[in-house]
Amino acid sequence: MRFWIARIGLIVAALIAVPALAQDTVPTSTQQINLTFAPVVKMVAPAVVNIYTKKVVKQQALSPFFDDPFFKQFFGDEFNFGRSRERIQNALGSGVIVEADGLVITNHHVIDGADEIRVVLNDGREFAAKPIAQEEQMDLALLRMETKGAKLPTLPFRDSDDLEVGDLVLAIGNPFGVGQTVTSGIVSGLARTRTGINDFGFFIQTDAAINPGNSGGALVTTDGKLVGINTAIFSQSGGSIGIGFAIPSNIVRAVVDAEAHGGKLVRPWLGVTGEALSAEIAESLGFEKPGGVVVKELFPNGPAAKAGIKPGDVLLAINGRDVEDPQGMAFRLATLRIGDEAKVTVMRKGEQLDLPVELTPAPREPEPDETVLEGQQPLMGAKVANLSPALGEELSVSGWKGVVIVDIKRGSFARSLGLRPGDVIARINGTQIETVAQLRELVSAEQDEWELTVERDGKVKTVKVR
Repeated sequence: MRFWIARIGLIVAALIAVPALAQDTVPTSTQQINLTFAPVVKMVAPAVVNIYTKKVVKQQALSPFFDDPFFKQFFGDEFNFGRSRERIQNALGSGVIVEADGLVITNHHVIDGADEIRVVLNDGREFAAKPIAQEEQMDLALLRMETKGAKLPTLPFRDSDDLEVGDLVLAIGNPFGVGQTVTSGIVSGLARTRTGINDFGFFIQTDAAINPGNSGGALVTTDGKLVGINTAIFSQSGGSIGIGFAIPSNIVRAVVDAEAHGGKLVRPWLGVTGEALSAEIAESLGFEKPGGVVVKELFPNGPAAKAGIKPGDVLLAINGRDVEDPQGMAFRLATLRIGDEAKVTVMRKGEQLDLPVELTPAPREPEPDETVLEGQQPLMGAKVANLSPALGEELSVSGWKGVVIVDIKRGSFARSLGLRPGDVIARINGTQIETVAQLRELVSAEQDEWELTVERDGKVKTVKVR
């Protein structure tokens, strides 16, 4: 089984206020018989849009010989059978209007690499649009439509932390390009973090049908407010099987507030590394149940250290909201603002403490010293940098020391070894790597055999290259 990016449309939900029916009774009035989502759909559907993109891609030439001058003598320039050609790749998705002047929120993967973006409203109006902000880690993007002063319908946000499992929701989007479609369901789960969808995972799960073409659409509650942006489904076939995921509105709103008018979202940083409190760890520490983050290391003089948090503490909540694992901790921090103060709840030796922590951005020291490594060695083609707390945040690396891969050239030796951005170069031939300058010097020396050790997601991998 695998995840399919759903290209999904807006999810909208609404219920008419009618008396609840007992489980074993039949409807007794016309009002009960005619229970419908239609009023809510009419209210929210105008703010859900279809997004069409075009991308120019080059096709591989069938043979390099047809571009050779020798062949041109015989076949002429008009014979272009083997040359690389450009073709137009079309894609579709959905989006939500969140400001009346034409600001649209959608998924990053919907518009990634697009050369042309068109936004089509439910009433048939069509506008060109340009991306003004993209958050690849969160799979979110902001578009600005060229409305020429027209005021458009919008969808207001709702606090996604108010959701409960079992709440009714609606999903609206453009599945498979058939046109705007509404599906209903319930919230199946909250705070889903172990999904593998993207680096910044924290999702609402729903059984409202979501299919390809719905990505970027809205998940709405029965009061007609935006509670999530649909982004992916879990499926064996590519179609909906009732397991869909939406990005919570609280993180969506944080991106909009920070980046809609030229700013940039900067996530607060605690300066801790840790691991989820599993059942095994909970038992060894005397906890009744799993859940929380066991603090392993503190950044010297960082926000958590200044607040009095210590290694071995179990971080349970931020501002009263439970934290189940490091991904949940990152989400809670991302919804808060730099300069504010957060109440962090920790458990220490059986005592629960509420500690005030000042929210600051991650520091960018040391300087990255970005370098593309060349030569006959296993890291050929990798771009590396000195790891700092800020760079670690950007790459979703839990750490702040050493050298990290930030990019890898296509077709390079480093890529063939399975290395990827975010890998931390721990050791080469047994030597601990601390700086880019040290790494450059090590790989410049000729070796008959290389032993490369990297760290990825808390795991260590060692490969030998002759």
